[in-house]
Amino acid sequence: MGKTMKIAIVDDEKDMRQSISQWLALSGYDTESYASAEDALGRVGADYPGIVISDIKMPGMDGIQFLRKLMGTDSALPVIMITGHGDVPMAVEAMRIGAFDFLEKPFNPDRMSDLARKATNARRLTLDNRALRRELGDGGQMMRKLIGASPAMERLREDILDLGQADGHILIDGETGTGKTLVAHALHAVGSRAGKKFVLISCAAMDEDSLIRRLFGPMMPEEARLPAVEEARGGTLVLEDVEALSDAAQARLLTMINEQGTPPETRIVAICNLQDEGRTCEDALRSDLYYRLAALKITTPPLRNRGEDILTMFTALADKFADEYGCEAPQVSAQEAAQLLQAPWPGNVRQLINLAERAVLQSRRGTGTIASLLMSDHEDMQPVMTTEGKPLKEYVEAFERMLIDNTMRRHRGSISSVMDELCLPRRTLNEKMAKYALQRSDYL
Repeated sequence: MGKTMKIAIVDDEKDMRQSISQWLALSGYDTESYASAEDALGRVGADYPGIVISDIKMPGMDGIQFLRKLMGTDSALPVIMITGHGDVPMAVEAMRIGAFDFLEKPFNPDRMSDLARKATNARRLTLDNRALRRELGDGGQMMRKLIGASPAMERLREDILDLGQADGHILIDGETGTGKTLVAHALHAVGSRAGKKFVLISCAAMDEDSLIRRLFGPMMPEEARLPAVEEARGGTLVLEDVEALSDAAQARLLTMINEQGTPPETRIVAICNLQDEGRTCEDALRSDLYYRLAALKITTPPLRNRGEDILTMFTALADKFADEYGCEAPQVSAQEAAQLLQAPWPGNVRQLINLAERAVLQSRRGTGTIASLLMSDHEDMQPVMTTEGKPLKEYVEAFERMLIDNTMRRHRGSISSVMDELCLPRRTLNEKMAKYALQRSDYL
């Protein structure tokens, strides 16, 4: 079922509450029981992480009044009403107000489990979409996730800001682990569709029939969702691993694109993951579809071409994992900094994230070095510091910037403490901070 959903059971009859709770608990749900609607209203609010099952006839606030209150708080909250025999008019009224469905006493427990499954699936989708919209609604926050001051990253951010405002479909390609999906999120966040639907489909995660049904319909009744092309209408539809689309799916997608006209009602962002295999998206897709999807194009830069971004990202990631594991982040030596900069990084940012976490865990145990982890990842790396491929000046400056940055973080912007630890006079420290674009205010 994925993340466990709560089910709030509201009924004035204790035996009924216990019976429903026990049955649903056996199905893996986390249940909460309330003897009155008034009690439940204090706990079930907007963004409640689950659904409600409520009797209609209760003393005090009855089920219909309760339902109206819930719909006023969160109109997308699934509420299943329990009705007595012959209460058809009340059931109809409940459905009109916004009830998800109703159960008539005496009801079949399997029927209740089936309804609970459909309702929780719908609720999970609603909450996921809300969380995503909140995140995507802040374009600045999304852009800040694209860490790095290298020319390659500056160009990438400029491309995102420019193309995010355009209406055409976009193709994103690049090596594995370079953040193509994050770029898709950012394109949506900074564009005119930021407040609308963002739907992401992995084309490689489903068989052909399931993928075509998920994209274009018809959906199965138990799936409780719209086809992706309907769900994303007016917003952004992201197709990860677009190269995995079958000929039939490509034909359906091309028809959908052609029917939209210009500008398109729904923007398609296609993500291609073929670069590592020596092929291109153009090789994998029919040419007419490729040129429609690649009207605009972004290529994410490989980590090995991002210079000192590698050290900046490693430091930020190590700090993050150190906080999570409750320990100190490992200190990077000059030799390790050089090796981080020299590594080929075939797994790109994803590999760097993995390395940073392993470095923190290793440091917590008091064993190993960052260099040893790099050596295990890259068997052809030399264990000594060299300057092959880059001037020594670049390594020295990158390490110096990282050292000042780390020390400023540790002392939370205390200039005097940083001067003492690095044995630098104030004027020299100020000059180096200006040179590396480090602002004291960022550490306070």
